[in-house]
Amino acid sequence: MAANGIILLGTIRADGRPRISPCEAYVVDGELLLGMMWQSKKALDLLRDPRITIATVQVDREPKVGDLKVYGSVVDVPEPDRRQAYSDVLNAAISWRPKEPYHLFSVDVEQAGFISFGDDKKLLRWSVERGTEVLRHPDAAND
Repeated sequence: MAANGIILLGTIRADGRPRISPCEAYVVDGELLLGMMWQSKKALDLLRDPRITIATVQVDREPKVGDLKVYGSVVDVPEPDRRQAYSDVLNAAISWRPKEPYHLFSVDVEQAGFISFGDDKKLLRWSVERGTEVLRHPDAAND
């Protein structure tokens, strides 16, 4: 996620259909935070249904940095000190601070998966129940 600062965020629209939106994601004090424009469609989706899917953005057919998927839900962050910490991290990263009002959500990660290709093939899965599992990479038979 840190490679380009943008993730793809999957939310659930009011009609039940999926919505995919670009979103900036930052880790602040060990917490994955998603900031959004006030009353944006994706923010309204999350206020109604907090379930999410996050995917790293890929622009190469064979991603060199790997492909991360995160599944979970979000919680609204109203506390001024946490919002200030987010604003400070954003300012350090891109020389910009959000102006109130804006939406800020903390991600509660329930599951994640990671795959990489090339010389450093990895396939990992993580869940709250099982922790990290190293799985057989689908290209392992081709080596």
